[in-house]
Amino acid sequence: MNQETAVSALAALAQDTRLSAFRRLVQAGPDGLLAGEVAEAMGAPPSTMSHHLGQLERAGLIRSRREGRTVAYAADYDAMRRLLGFLMEDCCQGAPEICGPLALSTPACPSKETGQ
Repeated sequence: MNQETAVSALAALAQDTRLSAFRRLVQAGPDGLLAGEVAEAMGAPPSTMSHHLGQLERAGLIRSRREGRTVAYAADYDAMRRLLGFLMEDCCQGAPEICGPLALSTPACPSKETGQ
């Protein structure tokens, strides 16, 4: 991931409703939720939620798919991992225990024991 893409993703998440919607989609799993379900869970009007989901999709954090006359949204877990990897790639200086369990599970931060 490059810095421009990371800034776009972080900017999309830097809004309360969008961050909550993204977290809800992450919790929902790979099948995601219908747009109306997300709006209901967030207590937001469908048109407002549609705008927020569009922002998250343009930032590459979620994906949409048509299901008849409705649209379902799901978190893009690979994009989320790339963003976390980007944020962690300069961490640790070869000692992942400094950053804790997150660093140990992030491919960009090599394990001290394996050197990988």
